Amino acid sequence: MRIGLTLPTMMPDLDRATLLEWARRIDTGPFTTLAAGERLTFPGTEIMVSMAAAAAVTTRVELMLTVVVLPLHSEAIVAKQLATLDVLSGGRVTVGVGVGGRTEDFDAAGAPSTGRLRRMERQVAQCRRIWCGEPAVPGTTPIGPAPAHEIPVLIGALGHDSIRRAARWADGLCGFSFGPDGAEVSAAFDVARSAWREAGRPAPRLVTSAWISIAPDGRARMDAYAERYLGIFGERAARGLARLCTTTSAQALRDAVRRMADAGADDFLLVPTTSDPDEVHRLADVVGA
Repeated sequence: MRIGLTLPTMMPDLDRATLLEWARRIDTGPFTTLAAGERLTFPGTEIMVSMAAAAAVTTRVELMLTVVVLPLHSEAIVAKQLATLDVLSGGRVTVGVGVGGRTEDFDAAGAPSTGRLRRMERQVAQCRRIWCGEPAVPGTTPIGPAPAHEIPVLIGALGHDSIRRAARWADGLCGFSFGPDGAEVSAAFDVARSAWREAGRPAPRLVTSAWISIAPDGRARMDAYAERYLGIFGERAARGLARLCTTTSAQALRDAVRRMADAGADDFLLVPTTSDPDEVHRLADVVGA
């Protein structure tokens, strides 16, 4: 099982020096993947710009976007951004796509929030056509550049119905679990394996992630992060969900890694709840061991 680390792009105190330091440390550590996620109406940095900055100071790790809320965007622009990132990173890009769950993001972007799943599926197909050199509109100039490699597209989904539906077009699954919960993750992976097999597709790449906090004050950091991130659901719900996040010590991380490996994950992405770059070293010491 490969282990990756997400940039702290959801932290309100993130600045240039901190982001670049995280990227450099991830690239030189035992991690296989550097990741970042997207939210619009939230005080975090924008996903494409953040990953471009990380690409400029890294040479080894895979760059995984987890996830781009594709229906918020023009697929032609996203296709060009991802292809450019892939070229400038030397072919290291993987993208997860999802429909999002926050209506306020769509309102802010001026994008329709209805019919998101079908629209996203059409958008993925269009991105792939653009990457193959087909014009976005017949009779017009194709959009470039060509990616440095065939960009894998994962589905960012938790519901089993959505996972099954994605077997027709996605290269794998990019999930999340608060605990992380081994039974929950294993069940989602079983659904994916079965759906991809029934669709006659190659076995899916199985990726999951969880919030991690192993600083000495890890529990307090986890609670503060989760309650801020989940505040849109109300204070009481946010606090309840925060208590599901149990990876707040080195031993808890070792246990979580073991559970995700037992669940059959190809990749386990650690999502930090602090912007302190020393967390990279703390996590690397556990992962490397």
